Amino acid sequence: MTAPDIVDSRYSWLRLGVTLGIATVGNVGMWAIIVIIPMVQAEFGIDRGGAALPYSATMAGFAFGNLLIGRTVDRFGITAALIAAAAAMAAGFALAAIAGSVWLLTALQLVIGFGSAASFGPLIADISHWFLRRRGIAVAIAASGNYLSGAIWPVMLSGVLAEFGWRGVYLALAVLCITVMVPGAVLLRRALPAEAQAAADRQSRIRAKAVAFSPRALQGLLALAGIGCCVAMSMPQVHIVAFCVDLGYGPAVGAEMLSLMLMGGVVSRLVSGLLADRLGGVMTLLIGSTLQCIALFLYLPFDGMVSLYLVSLVFGLSQGGIVPSYAVIIREYLPAREAGARVGFVIMATIVGMALGGWMSGWIYDLTGSYQMAFLNGIGWNLVNVAIMLFLLNATRRGAAVAG
Repeated sequence: MTAPDIVDSRYSWLRLGVTLGIATVGNVGMWAIIVIIPMVQAEFGIDRGGAALPYSATMAGFAFGNLLIGRTVDRFGITAALIAAAAAMAAGFALAAIAGSVWLLTALQLVIGFGSAASFGPLIADISHWFLRRRGIAVAIAASGNYLSGAIWPVMLSGVLAEFGWRGVYLALAVLCITVMVPGAVLLRRALPAEAQAAADRQSRIRAKAVAFSPRALQGLLALAGIGCCVAMSMPQVHIVAFCVDLGYGPAVGAEMLSLMLMGGVVSRLVSGLLADRLGGVMTLLIGSTLQCIALFLYLPFDGMVSLYLVSLVFGLSQGGIVPSYAVIIREYLPAREAGARVGFVIMATIVGMALGGWMSGWIYDLTGSYQMAFLNGIGWNLVNVAIMLFLLNATRRGAAVAG
């Protein structure tokens, strides 16, 4: 069987559908803590920065999980990693539901975040092997599971939250992870044939020759860019619920804005995937980062409910394609056999940016009493990302011209 018969095939698209389903459930660990931050703050009698610590622990676990699980997937495949991750998440949610202190909750969120990571970077790296011509849109669809998770579950679990509180929600999520992720993981047990990996390696070697960076240098630049864009991205995503509570709109309105933002992010990811197949990953990422910066500026003058709904939608439509573009760039320029580890490393950097930005915004709020300076801080980090991507775009174009 030849590579064209294996990749971009009917089975590839079926596998992508299963991947999206797993990602939609598995990424819930990243978003659940955001919705309950105001309740955690009230229950444990802590400040906003302290209430954001469980989120930062979640993202730290998510970051290291993307790196370590990504390396494991390169060697042993995705199925075993997903089953182990589902078990870790279920245990973490169940134990967190009976946590008696914010410190224990924070520690368990580290476990939950680590398990959730298997459904993001490692899963994206896995599906990227099964596509060549349509890799951009395939990666975008797989990455959309992360945002679909954040858009769907806070709304679907709102009744449980209202009746049983955040602890009841966490028990429900423990059951959900096991019942969906384990059967889905079994469906992905087919291994990638050697012919497909060889074809992908040939393609990446041709492109790598046109770039004047070593693989390690390119990976490092992408990681730094990832931190910059995601410190900026975290401000609205992490604090929109708390922002709405401060303005008197309540947590339900904040959850709706988050859901709207993330649904816009899904649309943005799909459009960015189509663009990446035409323009390449570097240009697509630069476009997304520039639009995100513009959207962040829109939060500064507006605090009305209707205007915040609109700005949150604009923000989602602007930034959703940024993180998947890193995976596309890595698959364009770096060896296929190292995809899990290298995608995992750069995704880890983006999550470090989310964790840092989530905590930093809460800390700035505690210092200033508002989120205005936190938004300005995010804009500054966003400009760092834009500068790096402009540099990479110039380098790849110059290298391609020399090679031509």
